[in-house]
Amino acid sequence: MAEQDAQELHSAVIENREKLMLSGVTAVDSFDDRTVLLYTRLGELVILGRGLHLEQMSLETGAVTVTGELIALRYSDRDRNAPQGFFGRLLR
Repeated sequence: MAEQDAQELHSAVIENREKLMLSGVTAVDSFDDRTVLLYTRLGELVILGRGLHLEQMSLETGAVTVTGELIALRYSDRDRNAPQGFFGRLLR
């Protein structure tokens, strides 16, 4: 597989609901100890949990590692560069 193809992939690996390793991350929008909002090559990803920490973040390679108690991962088709309506900006 070519290096360019590998950089275009997105994967999520969860270990014991305590560690989440992501690839294909294009931007981290916001994070705190309960919510991480980021964008992947496949759309928006919201990570919910308790005591969340960004352990590793390299947007050059698209790798992000989140630790803490993972409760839910929610994907959306929303693209960071897509225009949003009034309510999309308000609720964000």
